[in-house]
Amino acid sequence: MTDPTDRRVPLRTAANMRDLGGLAVDGGVFAPRKVFRSASLAGLSDEDQRAFAELGIRTVYDFRTAGERSDAPDLVPETIPSVPLDVLADSPVAAAANINALVSDPSLLAGVLDGGRAESLLQDSYRDIVRLPSALAAYREFYRGLADADRAGAALFHCTTGKDRTGWAAASLLALLGADDATIRADYLQTNTDLLPTLQPVIDRAEAAGVDPELLLPVLGVRESYLDAAFEEVETRFGTIEGYFDTGLGLDAAMIDALRGRLVA
Repeated sequence: MTDPTDRRVPLRTAANMRDLGGLAVDGGVFAPRKVFRSASLAGLSDEDQRAFAELGIRTVYDFRTAGERSDAPDLVPETIPSVPLDVLADSPVAAAANINALVSDPSLLAGVLDGGRAESLLQDSYRDIVRLPSALAAYREFYRGLADADRAGAALFHCTTGKDRTGWAAASLLALLGADDATIRADYLQTNTDLLPTLQPVIDRAEAAGVDPELLLPVLGVRESYLDAAFEEVETRFGTIEGYFDTGLGLDAAMIDALRGRLVA
């Protein structure tokens, strides 16, 4: 299994960014420099925009809500389209879409997350990411875009922190392509290493406001129980990951073959 740290893209103003390329999948490896994942691109500096373009990325898929996009639009080169795919449009109060609101209001945070409720809240959000009509529609268009033979260059997908909506996109794609469980989880958990240090100012502000930093960690990072909740929802509703792509997302065998053809090296 490829060391997940080898795939990092060290852009100073784009957190939690890495290439899915090199990870072992059925029949080979995920093709390098074809698909990237990241957190928000709203703070991308001019220098990093140039580095971003040099990666060969020609399409960005944005899983954030309309409100998130309006508050912090992507700062990508004008020649690169940013495709809005609102995963949680049907659940505007989902924790995965409201992390910024929670951490900016310490009193709200304490009330919502105290008593060990954070993990349960995120597990419910992951179930929504699998089952909501808006989520199914968003991921359907995302995978159609990845499979489209007319799409040029590499693609990048992201949400706000690049861990939940983005985490499921990566995990489900790797599962479809036949990556083993250890590979899927290693990429998913890499977020804790790559993202959490960049959020230290958020943790410091909350602590200064009297909030126990331990309350924040389940919300700002990822846990295997969150991913487990998503895969359990897939099993309950669709039986298998193939059933999720077929029955849930409505992708036929030809499109799935096209995905594999483009992304497996």
